[in-house]
Amino acid sequence: MRRFCVYGKGGIGKSTIVSNMSAALAGNNMKVMVMGCDPKADTTRNLMGHRIPTILDAFREKGPDEMRLEDIVFQGYNGVCCAESGGPEPGVGCAGRGVITAADMLSRLGAFEKINPEVVIYDVLGDVVCGGFAMPLRNGLADDVYIVTTCDPMSIYAANNICKGIKRFAERGEVFLGGIIYNGRSAVDEPSIIDSFAGELGTQVVGRIPMSDLVPRSEIHHKTVIEYAPDSEIADTFRNLGRSIIGNKNKVVPEPLSDEELNEINRKVEDLFREKALKR
Repeated sequence: MRRFCVYGKGGIGKSTIVSNMSAALAGNNMKVMVMGCDPKADTTRNLMGHRIPTILDAFREKGPDEMRLEDIVFQGYNGVCCAESGGPEPGVGCAGRGVITAADMLSRLGAFEKINPEVVIYDVLGDVVCGGFAMPLRNGLADDVYIVTTCDPMSIYAANNICKGIKRFAERGEVFLGGIIYNGRSAVDEPSIIDSFAGELGTQVVGRIPMSDLVPRSEIHHKTVIEYAPDSEIADTFRNLGRSIIGNKNKVVPEPLSDEELNEINRKVEDLFREKALKR
């Protein structure tokens, strides 16, 4: 069973990438399971065509003793098995705790034994690496982590912060960094900045997702690009990314950057903003 996590700053495009990779891998005759670990519970929406009840919803409504696997795991496009941890009611409780509860319930119900997936993907919010959101890094739940980032300074900062958490668990031999996924949708689109960032971390860029209007157009219809425009270049990009991650053996203990090193990247981004403004 190949198990990996996709982390990144909120709104960076993790769910789009995870849902499209999942659909692509499942279309290649692989049994895929996706676990959404974001309180928004929107990772699997485009695989299902709608939002699904979350594990925390079922936990609150039925209680742990009455829950069944079919209450929390649903089959989406290309047969992808979909689950969402969900979150607490607004203003009450800890969202990270929902990830812990979800992981416990899947284990208690024997989800992995019954579904027997070949690939398990966790989509995890990375703005805060608290104990709950770090749950997929622990206890052998995943083999490696992939971080989505743009050239935006705050997404790079979040990626670096996530690496600090990964390093803690990697040094214990629990999980490692597999690489960076570059999403080229920010105001500054300069792959060399992310190539340099990855190199300083000691890792690689495993894939680059270019801007494409097919992504928002497919999501308007609550579909992945793989379903909406299967013959498009962007669909092939997601297929290639999935294959790259499945076959990746380059897993490292990251070396997070210092504040000064991050500031140097910020200065490069600022220079590119100025150049862009002068060309207008």
